[in-house]
Amino acid sequence: MSHNFKMVATTMFGLEEVLATELKNLGAQDVAVGVRNVSFVGDKGFMYKANIALRTAIRILKPIKRFKVFDEDDLYKKIQQIEWERFMTVESTFAIGAVVNSKNFTTNSHYISLKSKDAIADYFRHKYHKRPDVDVKHPDLKIHVHIQKDLCSISLDSSGDSLHKRGYRNLTNIAPINEVLAAGLVLLSGYTGDCNFIDPMCGSGTILIEAAMIANNIPANINRKEFGFENWDDYDEDLYFKVQDSLLKKIRSSHFKIMGFDKAPSAVKKAKENIENANLSEFIGVHHINFFNSAKEVFGKTTILFNPPYGERLEIDINEFYKKIGDTLKHGYPDSTVWFITSNKEAIKHVGLRTSRRIPLKNGDLDCVYVRYDIYEGSKKAKKLIKNKEESEETDS
Repeated sequence: MSHNFKMVATTMFGLEEVLATELKNLGAQDVAVGVRNVSFVGDKGFMYKANIALRTAIRILKPIKRFKVFDEDDLYKKIQQIEWERFMTVESTFAIGAVVNSKNFTTNSHYISLKSKDAIADYFRHKYHKRPDVDVKHPDLKIHVHIQKDLCSISLDSSGDSLHKRGYRNLTNIAPINEVLAAGLVLLSGYTGDCNFIDPMCGSGTILIEAAMIANNIPANINRKEFGFENWDDYDEDLYFKVQDSLLKKIRSSHFKIMGFDKAPSAVKKAKENIENANLSEFIGVHHINFFNSAKEVFGKTTILFNPPYGERLEIDINEFYKKIGDTLKHGYPDSTVWFITSNKEAIKHVGLRTSRRIPLKNGDLDCVYVRYDIYEGSKKAKKLIKNKEESEETDS
């Protein structure tokens, strides 16, 4: 019987609660929200499940040691006290990732990685007169060092490559949105596949793909070639396929439309190829359309979600651009819930619509806000006039 242990799923700023909900829905125990991470408890099978299914996790870490640390030499000494044979051999390749947030350390995280690497290599050299090799690209074991104030956590990285690398995106545009952030935006919007979905500035199709996977309950990382835990000594292939099969059995079919537009033919081509790589062509339609010349062509409630240019890299009149977004939505997209993310807080004022929600997020290093607008079927004023007219007619009769 597999025993339970603590794990930590890392994520992006602002997506912690979304990730915690995902973990609870998957069946995690003792879920606790941190800053850019969520800790939880589960067994080996659950670790596999978390890697395959979680949409807003970047890595799933398995902590192996926690200790107080005062400087670089103290870190070196304490890493050498870990019994590394439990996790690797002298023939194994390894790599180190480090995050440091402490006044005790004046050096950067790259130096901490090197110091930790030396400690592990020297541990084996002293004991076996041979050092294991470092392989940054395809290590057998990826080790994560996290220092917060005077506390250091050493973890094994069960994911290997970051989980945003889903395996479906070969082609991107100038500023592609990270897959984890795209999934987070869809989940924050409340979209579950129960209405139409439009990304009117779809670029290479990432938001559309993540939305279609959510709508059909397809595991986020089902297209991944490999996870870090597959190189671990205790990897259980039968268990892995059992977990994968149980997740695949939960796939459902959403019958609502998922559509993307882009005014650039090259973006439409890239989006279609990425959608095909994700095996989602039957669920998503992408069209060469300039959003500003468009109107809603689907009936009923619709979620509109997009990542418009922020004006960071593109030469456009950003205030005019955002005004046109507002005008197009107002006049062409009734009965829609609209969400978009931007770092340009000044430009939002030009949209000319009242936000019903504002959520702070980060897109890379940029401080962003994720805004929601509710576009009614006709204006509120017109609705009120119709209602008053109907009421007066009822009174007259």
